[in-house]
Amino acid sequence: PRVCVVGSGPGGFYTAQHILKHHGRALVDIYEKLPVPFGLVRFGVAPDHPEVKNVINTFTQTARSERCTYYGNVTVGRDVTVPELQQAYHAVVLSYGAEDSRVLGIPGENLSGVYSARAFVGWYNGLPENRDLKPDLSCETALILGHGNVALDIARILLSPLQLLRKTDITDSSLAALACSKVKRVWLVGRRGPLQVAFTIKELREMINLSGARAVLDPADFTGLESAVKDAPRPRKRLTELMIKTALERPVEMQAAAAGAAAPREWGLKFQRSPQEVLPSADGRRVRAIRMALTRLEGSGDSAKAVPTGDVEELECGLVLSSIGYRSLPLDPAVPFDSQRGVIPNSSGRVEGVPGLYCSGWVKRGPTGVIITTMNDSFDTAQSVLEDLQGGVLDISPSREGFGLVEGILHSRGVRPVSFLDWEKIDAAEVARGKAAGKPREKIVDPAEMLQIIGH
Repeated sequence: PRVCVVGSGPGGFYTAQHILKHHGRALVDIYEKLPVPFGLVRFGVAPDHPEVKNVINTFTQTARSERCTYYGNVTVGRDVTVPELQQAYHAVVLSYGAEDSRVLGIPGENLSGVYSARAFVGWYNGLPENRDLKPDLSCETALILGHGNVALDIARILLSPLQLLRKTDITDSSLAALACSKVKRVWLVGRRGPLQVAFTIKELREMINLSGARAVLDPADFTGLESAVKDAPRPRKRLTELMIKTALERPVEMQAAAAGAAAPREWGLKFQRSPQEVLPSADGRRVRAIRMALTRLEGSGDSAKAVPTGDVEELECGLVLSSIGYRSLPLDPAVPFDSQRGVIPNSSGRVEGVPGLYCSGWVKRGPTGVIITTMNDSFDTAQSVLEDLQGGVLDISPSREGFGLVEGILHSRGVRPVSFLDWEKIDAAEVARGKAAGKPREKIVDPAEMLQIIGH
């Protein structure tokens, strides 16, 4: 059987890995729109979290398997359509992730100084489409809307001492911009309360221990929470206890600060505030503040809803980063898409109403969870493909040409795919440039330059 996987992030690679491991004859081709593989592992994971990127070693082993082939620089939906892939392969798995951001939908969000978290992360991680972002870091106060791990990542990058970042694979241009940054205060604002934050304890602890930055948590936000989390699941309980402890330890630090040992930078969590409007500076061009609706919670736990109380407040800031979630986009008119939920309608990865078409990763279940969540989810989809091969749901009696057919289509449209061997040349060039600068790698951010290196 010939199987094609669209997208070379964790969703795509874990799906391919599982199929190759549990079917001794299956051939898997992976298509990726960028010349370089690995999706969010390369472009989403924070530069100061190199250990999370170790999964790249596993993905590389998969790509080097003699039954697996990587085709980069191919945009499915434009260079080749999904129906064309369906003619070439027995099964097609869509794992192309979430390449857009949820919008706030409030006045002023297009003012200068307002960015999506996705674009900002893409900028410091070298995602080609965000390489020219040039965020303005000339203000003292930044405001991040959202209480997830991505919000904490951004706060950490904004406040980290430069000597820590210099040893990472953060891009050269973002390092230069951060070196001139005036940001010294970061507020992370959420619509709901401390019991509904979406970040994890590891990321919170890292933020609390960040050198040269002080945590500012209001003890009033945490009153009575100890009893409320008594019976909560252990991760939620430990996370809340850490916030309470940090909030209550503040007075000691205040005395230290009064003695002249003040941390130059600070960050804090603000709760039960929902953005209503981004307010412009006097010239009407830039962000000056955000008007927030104060909320109260109805219900409890994860299902609690934030309801406006009617009160508002203004928070001054010169930089706004909206970290309220990523969003998948429809890829091809031939593929059903639930634009309300931003996913491909499916059951266990089988796309509804289209036999032989599957999905995995964020486009399957929505943009949540860490790499391990995506791994399990992809294995689940791969299992559906294997079951359908075994149960005869997928007819493999007609032989399919796979890339043989696609190659002709791409050629006729002037598209030259990039091989995994090509990627390894780009990889070697990045590592060599990084070595010269004392970094693990210096990412190449321009696809044209990537193609130049491999003589495309």
